This record gives sequence, C-alpha cells and structure tokens, in this order.
Amino acid sequence: MSDFLYYVKETLLNITVIDVIDIVIVSFLLYYSFKFIQERRAGKLAVGLILLLGLLFISDVLNMHALNFILSNLFSVGLIALVIVFQPELRSVLEKVGGESLRSIRVKMDDETVAVYTECISEVAFAAEQLSQSKTGALMVFERSTKLGDVIRTGTVVDAKTTSFLIGNIFFNKAPLHDGAAIFRDGRIHAAGCFLPLSENSEIVKDLGTRHRAGIGMSENSDAIVLIVSEETGIISVACDGVLKRGFSRKKLEEYLENQLIIKENSLKSKVKKRLTSITKKKKGDENNEQ
Repeated sequence: MSDFLYYVKETLLNITVIDVIDIVIVSFLLYYSFKFIQERRAGKLAVGLILLLGLLFISDVLNMHALNFILSNLFSVGLIALVIVFQPELRSVLEKVGGESLRSIRVKMDDETVAVYTECISEVAFAAEQLSQSKTGALMVFERSTKLGDVIRTGTVVDAKTTSFLIGNIFFNKAPLHDGAAIFRDGRIHAAGCFLPLSENSEIVKDLGTRHRAGIGMSENSDAIVLIVSEETGIISVACDGVLKRGFSRKKLEEYLENQLIIKENSLKSKVKKRLTSITKKKKGDENNEQ
C-alpha cells in the first residue's frame, strides 16, 4: 500500500502543463465519442465491439488459437470497415464540432448587418404566417457557420432581397421551385428549389412527412436553422440540431429567429461607437457652419 501511495505521489509531482493539455484533449475526444454513440445507432455497435473484445481477451488467456486468430484478423480490418459503414455519421459529427468552434468565434454584427437580418426575419415571419393560413408547404434554410454550397448547387441561385411576396411566389404550389428548399444567406434569399438530405432517425414521428424529415436532416448535418410550414396542417415548425419544435406563431417565430441568427455588438461598445459617430457628425456640422 505504501508503495502504491508513493507511486501516486511521484506521479502527481511530475505532472507538467503538457500532461494537463493531453488529459483535456483526451477527455474532449472521449466526450464527443460517447455523445456520438449515445445519439446514434452506433450504440448497439459499441456493445457488440465490447463483447468481441471480451471474447478476444478470453481466447488469448485460454489459448483458444482458432478463435483468437479469427478475432485478431477481424479487428485488424475492423476500423476501416467502421469508417466506411458509418461515414455519414462521422461526417456529421466532424461538421458539428467544426460548426460549434466557428460559431463561438464568429464576429459580432454591426448595426447595418443587424438591420438587414431584422428586416429579413420580419418578412420571413410574415410570409410564414400567410403560408400557414393558406396551408401552403414551405421549407426555408438559414445558413450559419456551416456553408451550404453543396446544397445550393442542387437548386437555382436567386440572390435577391428577402420579401414576403417573393417567398410566397417561390412556394406557390404551381411554381417550378416550390418543391425544394429556399436557402437564406446573409439575410438574403440566396437559392431556391434546393434538395435537402433526409434524416435517417428512426424515432421521428411517423405522422411527419418528407418535408419535415428533410428539415430535420438538414439540421442534423449542419448548424443551419430550418423553417418548415406543413402543407397538411399549416403548422409552423423549426428544426435546429436535429430537434424539431412545432406550433410557432408569427411573433414567437420572429423572436426565435432573432435570438438564433442575430449576434449583436456588445452594448457598451455599441454605445461608444454611436457616441463617437455623433461627435464626428457634430464636428463636421460646426466646420460647415464656420465656413
């Protein structure tokens, strides 16, 4: 016991900054690995792998040569097979990690950009209310840190100012682009008629159709916010991070989108900036009056 305590003491005394960083990185990787397994069908696979590892250990201890040979060769190619089988899930996880990192360092919006986004959200909320009342199906994707170039290429680039009338025309049931999704970038309608990846989550309620499944799938594969208007019920829903929230009114939708899409400047910084701008304008006015 004393030897063990001495070993622990020596180990703790010899810990360096690099060791701490190493532990933090490993903890981070283990956390995301556990989260990945917990939220996906890989959970059952993990149980199977643990059982196979147990059998490999037993076969090695008991000198079961045939079983040990088979399992050893199986694990030698198993990692490559796992990457191939779970390629979509692994890609989703990596995109999520990268998206969260980019979102945390995203630059705050200036007043002009905030005004553009605020007007866009107001027009979208009004259009969603109108589409809901007429039970016209709609699918709108708001791009954030994860760029959606692959999805945009499946549709038609519009690059137009966001207005409720244009949104209504895009999703009019006889319009050529109404079946696809509209992609919003930087507060503008960037593309329409785009095809979204369908969610493979087996726990999605069966009552939800392809439009909702596509919206959830898009939110699973990126950090985008997806707005869905049901063609059958007129219910307004929003998908974010694979979670679908339903029953939005125009006001609640507007508030939700503003909280998710608009990153305002620090209040103190904004006040100082406005104050400096007003002082500069005042000085210019005084100079003009003197002249």
